[in-house]
Formats: sequence, structure tokens, C-alpha cells
Amino acid sequence: MTGNGDITVVISCFNYGRYLEEAVDSALTQHGGSPKVIVVDDGSTDPETVATLDRLPAQVDVFRQENQGASRARNAGLRRAATPYLLVLDADDRLSDGALRNLREPLDRDPALGFAYGHSCYFGEWEGVLRFPPYDPYRLLYRHIVGLSALMRRELVEATAGYDPEFEHYEDWEIWIHALAEGWRGVQVEAVTLEYRRHNGSKFASDRVNYREWFRRIRTKHAALYQDKALARDSDLGLLGRAAYRYFWGLRPIPASVEQRAHALHWRRGKPD
Repeated sequence: MTGNGDITVVISCFNYGRYLEEAVDSALTQHGGSPKVIVVDDGSTDPETVATLDRLPAQVDVFRQENQGASRARNAGLRRAATPYLLVLDADDRLSDGALRNLREPLDRDPALGFAYGHSCYFGEWEGVLRFPPYDPYRLLYRHIVGLSALMRRELVEATAGYDPEFEHYEDWEIWIHALAEGWRGVQVEAVTLEYRRHNGSKFASDRVNYREWFRRIRTKHAALYQDKALARDSDLGLLGRAAYRYFWGLRPIPASVEQRAHALHWRRGKPD
């Protein structure tokens, strides 16, 4: 297989027609060649989205289903894919130029790695680069250090059964913890691979409001991992670093409203859509 033909980018879409073509184009124009692209229409109802779906390039596989939520839409696309590498992209985001090349390099070198992720770049209402720390299983337990659009092996998806529909929020964090429970680990690449659109419809704020409840559910589902002392011993954080992760990132003691205001001050203001 040459180029990116062994990668499938799955784009789930619900009434995001105004952004969808940008997401699709960011995948099709990747350095090294176009991957296969599957767009899952999760029961869109607005006319603009329906029209956009109808005019997507013929090489894009468009699959329509009744509205079932983001996790089931992504899983439907992943089931249709037949390539060894898979990546999920939201319809309002974009892959950075060269993202697939940068993400696949460590996976091509090391078959023991399950997924690769890079940094994110905000655009829209916020602008700036969100840098994630290097992969560390202990960090992952208490902080979402990966994001949604990591390049993953098919075997990882099969082992985890994809995204858990019981998680309406932080489902992308849960799948990486589930992968760890199944013996898969990841790697960070030093490149911006995702352009994350910040706008009024983003899940960012709604996820944060109910953070503690969803974190509790993750810990309950993967209780054995949170009790695994080997993950703490293998971490490079040190005793104080691990304590800080458990308290600051795990409990998130700062109220969501205060955190949102702090983020708005930190990230440069962009141009709203």
C-alpha cells in the first residue's frame, strides 16, 4: 500500500454542513496522498448539511443513519473501514497539513504501539497551540492528554469495541484508557496534527461542566487500572507530580465557570464563525 491508502479517516457529522467540507478537504489533501474518507451522517436535519453531504466528492463514502449520538456514529464509520490504520475527526475540525505523515511514522516503526497523537491548534473564537505532554499511562488516568484525533491501529478498535455509547462526554478520553487496559500504549509526536475549531457549538464547555461525574464513571469502569501501582512506579512524574495530577487534573477543584474565564483570558481571541 502506497501513500495514505492504508488509513481511513472517519468523520461524524450532525448538522455541521457549514464546516464539513473543510474537514473532508483537510483529509483528502494530506501530504503523501489521500486516505480513504468515510463521512457518517448522524441523522442531520438542516438543509445546508443535507446539501453539503450530497455534493461531497465521489471518493468519499457517505453513510447515513438515524441520529444515535457521536459515539455510535463514529463506531458505524469504524466498522465500515477496512484499513489497518484509523482516525476519527469531528466535522467542525481539520487535520493539519502533514498530520497523517507525522502520526504514522512511529506506528510504522513500532508495531507494539497502539496509537499516535500530536498537539492541537485552536482556531475560531480562540487561537493558539494546545501542547499535550508526552504519553505516560499515569498522566492519562487523570488527564485527557491525547484528544480525539489520534491515529490508531485497527486491532485497538477491535479490542475496545470502539467508543462506549454510555459516555456522552469524554468518550474520547475513555477509549484511550480502555486501550491501556487492553495492553495498548500510545506515543506523542512533536507536531500540530489537529486544528480544533472553537465556537459556540463546541462540546468543550459542556464537557467541563459535568467533568467530575464522567471522571467518576471512567474510574468505576477501569477501577483495576487506577489501583495498578506499577503505572505510578513507571511514571516519570515523581511523588509530588503524581499527587498534583491526582488533585489538580483528577479532581479539577477550580469551578468550571472560573476555569472557562481563565481559558478565555489565556487564549488569544480569534474570529467567531
